[in-house]
Amino acid sequence: MEFGVSFPTYIRAWEDVKRAEDCGFDHAWFDDSHMCYSDVFCTMALAAEHTSHIKLGTFVIIAGNRATPTVVTAMATLNELAPGRIIYGVGSGFSARNVMGMPAQPWRVVRDDVAVFRKMVAGEEATYREGKRAREIRHLHPDMGFVNMHDPIPVYVAANGPNAIRTTGELKAEGWITLTNDPEFVRNGIKDIEATGHTSDAFDVVVLIGGCVLRPGETPMSPRVVDRIGPWAMLRLHTLWSPDEIPVGPFAPPSLYDLAKRYRDECIMKMSTPMEKRYQEIHEGHLIYLKPEEKRFVSEELIRATTFVGSGAEVIEQLKAMEEAGTKSVVFRVTGTDGRELISEIGREIIAKY
Repeated sequence: MEFGVSFPTYIRAWEDVKRAEDCGFDHAWFDDSHMCYSDVFCTMALAAEHTSHIKLGTFVIIAGNRATPTVVTAMATLNELAPGRIIYGVGSGFSARNVMGMPAQPWRVVRDDVAVFRKMVAGEEATYREGKRAREIRHLHPDMGFVNMHDPIPVYVAANGPNAIRTTGELKAEGWITLTNDPEFVRNGIKDIEATGHTSDAFDVVVLIGGCVLRPGETPMSPRVVDRIGPWAMLRLHTLWSPDEIPVGPFAPPSLYDLAKRYRDECIMKMSTPMEKRYQEIHEGHLIYLKPEEKRFVSEELIRATTFVGSGAEVIEQLKAMEEAGTKSVVFRVTGTDGRELISEIGREIIAKY
């Protein structure tokens, strides 16, 4: 099992990435949600410059939000700073699209972006399209120190739904990124990917999760614990915005449907922002902090259903079950803009004892 840490991208995260490297973490991952956080490539460049061996990945670039050739250049530039340590995580979008009032991208856009990305980072020509125009493009100076297109940059696809998981296999992605603490979900996802002809020994399974090691006397509802993992747990109740229909939290498992519906009806539908731009208020504090009106929806059931929480030995037991199901890397989520406590805790209580 490998271990990672994921950030709501803040420009000074390089300090925490260096701490994570020293504490035994294998990966550091950064959101590309540009209406919420710092710029992902600036932040990753600082992390690359201040570390020596930890891998750095996007969690995730949203297909279509940026022109793919510019993404290629940014990632290949990072690869020049940190050769062989860069991972291209890509997905169809949630907050990075919804916060602008836009829906997730169709998976055909992800397919097209991945095809262009792979060819270009291999130093080949790729067909780039804008509307009805199609042009063959390539980086003109790949061997002058501007970019590194010699060390490979693997493609990891973020996927939770059935169609997205199948697409991960069809793309022959080097990694599958998913959000779960359920070993059976991992087993079923691996089977779905393998059904496309992509064998499990050819891709990593990366689980992103909130986590907290309880101190003596603490419970999952202790203030420190809720502050740490409450914003992550609330993600399962958050929803997709449209001016016509606000669905009940699409990420909530069936056991949490009633809670997700109550959150929508009693919180989202009563927000003060006009409906035509309510997407801004919906995503305020997204994976950073709990808004006051959200705190009453955080229950022990929600926390246990969406995170790894318990004593160090209990969390390790949960991780062992995930590993047995096929998980190859677990990534713990930082909420807010300070990862020191989480990184030190997971390094000391989990990684050092795993």
